[in-house]
Amino acid sequence: MIRIAVDAMGGDHAPRSIIDGALAAARHLDLELLLAGPVATIRAELTRHPDANQLNIRIVDAPDVVGMGEAPSVGLRRKPRASIRLAADAVANGDAAALVSAGHTGATVLSAHAAFGMLPGVDRPALAATIPSGDGLGILLDVGANVECRATHLLQFATMGAVYAKVSLGLDRPRVGLLSIGEEESKGTDLIRDAHRLLKTSALNFIGNVEAREVYKGNADVIVCDGFTGNVALKASEGLVDTVERLLGEELSRTFSGRVGSLLSRRAFRRFRRRLDYSEYGGAPLLGVAGLCFVCHGRSSAKAIRNAVLMAHRFATAGFLRRVEREIATAAVS
Repeated sequence: MIRIAVDAMGGDHAPRSIIDGALAAARHLDLELLLAGPVATIRAELTRHPDANQLNIRIVDAPDVVGMGEAPSVGLRRKPRASIRLAADAVANGDAAALVSAGHTGATVLSAHAAFGMLPGVDRPALAATIPSGDGLGILLDVGANVECRATHLLQFATMGAVYAKVSLGLDRPRVGLLSIGEEESKGTDLIRDAHRLLKTSALNFIGNVEAREVYKGNADVIVCDGFTGNVALKASEGLVDTVERLLGEELSRTFSGRVGSLLSRRAFRRFRRRLDYSEYGGAPLLGVAGLCFVCHGRSSAKAIRNAVLMAHRFATAGFLRRVEREIATAAVS
């Protein structure tokens, strides 16, 4: 039986939403949970679920939490029994097959890196977000693991993103684009121009630079950038969705005909929200580390955590990590 380690104390709505979502996943699939956090706190939350005793749950006593405002390296050094650290150690020791956390992204990345190490041929890990792209889905990376990068790192991100797109989206030859301020090769910072030259001469199906306005058009299956840029792009998109939904609701409620139209179009609005809602995709896999790790949004709901745990189970069952390692090795040789 696959066991998933969950940082029960990570996230804005921890531990309630985290535990609720993890238990919902355990009810849906035949999987075990390893919940890391203070024993008394976790047991108190479990009492709200009458069927908790019927589920396969283990608790790892982790009395400390790395707060969102703490420097990750300092927090982990001062708190050796932090929930994210012990959850990552459980995966490294073979007590669980994958890690799921909605806590401090930096602390999660550092914990996974320290516990798992890196895959051969990879210098930096990268967070890969699933985004709507045209009529389907695409991959955007890095979205937060690395603030500063070198051109060689972006090339590695592109390789890992292409492998991820092959495995998760079923694409034979994913189209790879580089996020920049213009389509021309000369546009962008020194980093972007250097990365463009490396990508252009690689074996990847590189289509060139992609402007921010084209991220969701579907022209590229994998879009590469540094973690700072990717995180800003992702959060700006989330804010835009919320704003558009609110403004449409206000406009449609101004008149009687608008209110009628709002009722008639409610189903379409739900579909629109579902296509852009991060909770539908659960978490972003941390690619490059030698272990399965999924990083969720800090505001993750129980639904998002449920989907992240289910994704972790699916990837562990499918041997995703071995496939990624094999593909990266093949790409390095070619």
